Amino acid sequence: MQPRIPRQSAGEQDPRPPAGTDADDRFGPELAPVVTGARRRAVRDGDRQIDTAHLLHSLLEHDADARAVLGDGPRIARLLGYLVQRSIGYGLRWQSAVEDSGAVPVVPGAAGFSPLAAAAMEDAGERAARRGRDRAGGLDLLAALVADPQARAVEVLARAAIEPRAVLAGVTERQGTSSR
Repeated sequence: MQPRIPRQSAGEQDPRPPAGTDADDRFGPELAPVVTGARRRAVRDGDRQIDTAHLLHSLLEHDADARAVLGDGPRIARLLGYLVQRSIGYGLRWQSAVEDSGAVPVVPGAAGFSPLAAAAMEDAGERAARRGRDRAGGLDLLAALVADPQARAVEVLARAAIEPRAVLAGVTERQGTSSR
């Protein structure tokens, strides 16, 4: 019997981000597995670039604080269900289109990311810097992913009945009470 889950090459198992996906060192070890997971999802889904929904899905898998902001139970299950479905139906229309609201400038050195995903990564770094941090963390990225209403991550959240403003409020509250 053939395994149902395809085997990963050694390169796919490497936790370091692939070349061209981590433009500078502001995104350290905390976000490296998020970017790697998002890259793997994009390749598996047949997408040309990592988009904000790939980043959101990977972030929820790798960051307990991000999951905590979104809550437990049916709410997170519904969200993860939509994220999983993107490769089997929901989200297939995204495969031939680049995620770009036109409202954000192109981020240089962000090869492999959609324009909105690159802007979210940049915004996460800026959010961390405003908090006096050298590197962006998962909560910084979560806040950045919901900042643009045209982002695919925001569309998925809306389908799961999760309001982006509530996510931002949860991030602010959690960052105020955590040691990050």
